[in-house]
Order: sequence, then structure tokens, then C-alpha cells
Amino acid sequence: MLVATLILLVCGYTGGTINLLEGILMWVCFIGYLGYMFVMCKKGEMQAEEIEVTDSPIWKLLVQGIIGLVLVVWGSDVTVDAATSLAQMFGMSERFIGLTIVALGTSLPELFTSVIAARKGKADIAIGNIVGSNIFNILFVVGTSALIIPVVFASNFVIDCVVAILAGVVLWACVFR
Repeated sequence: MLVATLILLVCGYTGGTINLLEGILMWVCFIGYLGYMFVMCKKGEMQAEEIEVTDSPIWKLLVQGIIGLVLVVWGSDVTVDAATSLAQMFGMSERFIGLTIVALGTSLPELFTSVIAARKGKADIAIGNIVGSNIFNILFVVGTSALIIPVVFASNFVIDCVVAILAGVVLWACVFR
């Protein structure tokens, strides 16, 4: 996670945008990360825990999954439009709205997942959710966006990246023992 944040910081700071080549770099790093995770699982260093199997038919699970994905996409569109309108109405910068309201709205499902996992004694899922989400958002989401159109990296985002790195270091220190 720290490496992914450093990659974002370096790619954005050096040119003021994250361009196509940097998007490709992020994708390569993401695929490398997935490959690393796959190898670790195959070596047995990451043990799968027993998972409860549902009795629902596969077609029902697929339909629910598709409906959930459609609702997430629609909800994201509504959230961005509403947050942009709020930013304009209250004279706030879109960056502030993105760093607060939109970030909170998109992170609530992760928050509930982590809290429920922690309450059930599944700390690996709680921490893995946080770390995995950040890696995915930086390398895959920003990387994919940069493949489509250059992503502007405002100079103020340097502070945000430094704060993210510091928060990652604090998280690492808390779980190290």
C-alpha cells in the first residue's frame, strides 16, 4: 500500500498529470501485485479459512451480483453529481467534497465490512480490506483512468499523498506486532 501511494505521488508530482505511460505502469504494478498474491496463496503462506457455503442457486447469486453492480454504478453517478452540486452551492472546492463526502460515501461499505469482520474476530479481513482497497483504488482505478484520459494531479494532492503514507505507516506500526 505504501509503495502504491509512493508510485501515485511520484507519477503525479513529476508531470502534474498521470498520463498513459504512468497508467500502464500502475496497471503493470497491479497485475504484479495480483500475481504475488496468487503465488503466496499457492505456496500456502496465506491459508484459506473455512467459509460458510450458501444453499442459494447459482443463477440467483449471479442475478443478485449483477443487480448490486448496477446499483453501485448508478449510486456512484448520483453521488458524484450531488457532491459536485453541493460544492458549487456552498462555494467549496470539488477537491474538498471529493476528499470528504464522496470518500465517506464510497468508503461506508468498507467501513461496515471491516467493523463486522473485526467483531467476528477476523482481523485479517478487516486489515486486508483497508490495504487492498487502497492498492486497488490507486493502481487499478487511477491507472485505468489514466489509460482513458490524463488525470490531473494538483499540487495540493502532494499533501494528501504524504498524509496517506503517514496513515499507512501508523497502520503498519499498529499491526506489526
